[in-house]
Amino acid sequence: MLRLFLPFLTLAGATPALACQLALVLAVDVSGSVDRREYDIQMQGLAEALRDGAVVDALVAQQAQVTLIQWTGASRQRQTIPWRAMHSPADVAALADDVASGGRVWRNYATAIGEALIAAERALEEVAFCTRKVIDVSGDGISNEGVLPSDRHPALAARDITVNALAIETDDADLTGWFFENLIRGAGAFVMTARGFEDYPTQIKRKLRRETVQPLSLLR
Repeated sequence: MLRLFLPFLTLAGATPALACQLALVLAVDVSGSVDRREYDIQMQGLAEALRDGAVVDALVAQQAQVTLIQWTGASRQRQTIPWRAMHSPADVAALADDVASGGRVWRNYATAIGEALIAAERALEEVAFCTRKVIDVSGDGISNEGVLPSDRHPALAARDITVNALAIETDDADLTGWFFENLIRGAGAFVMTARGFEDYPTQIKRKLRRETVQPLSLLR
């Protein structure tokens, strides 16, 4: 009889595994309008944002899954960092280090944001067990090739995927407004603005805090 109860006692004394509460796709623009210096600013800035204490705590608390996609023209999107489980601060630190040291996949191609969303949707199928799914798009120009981002909204809505954006403003084209009208979707979706690439590190940190930290209040 004792043998029959041992599994129950083991399970009862074990710490239950936490479920993933956030799947986050970091979709980074590597199109032709982004030069070598600007690419480096993006990757180093993103890495520093991931090292921010509030972001680290939020990712671990939500047992988040995080991946990075580099995107440019219609046939050029690649998941350069596969899904990583953020079970501890060490996991987040390792991810940040890989972001900082990651090489660029493409140069001198167009801006196909709709295809970037498709690539992110496909990646999210791998982590369907996560409660909340977010695509974090940053870029410095409107979509000029391939599927329009707004054409993906019905499919994104069907999968309950939120799209947020960081507009890197480099001229007077009002990219922030274009992202607001054509790219973001989902409950609480938002656009933030970087005034040029030099402002990107500050704004991507603010953006990750907003995406990861605020929902914690809903979990308490």
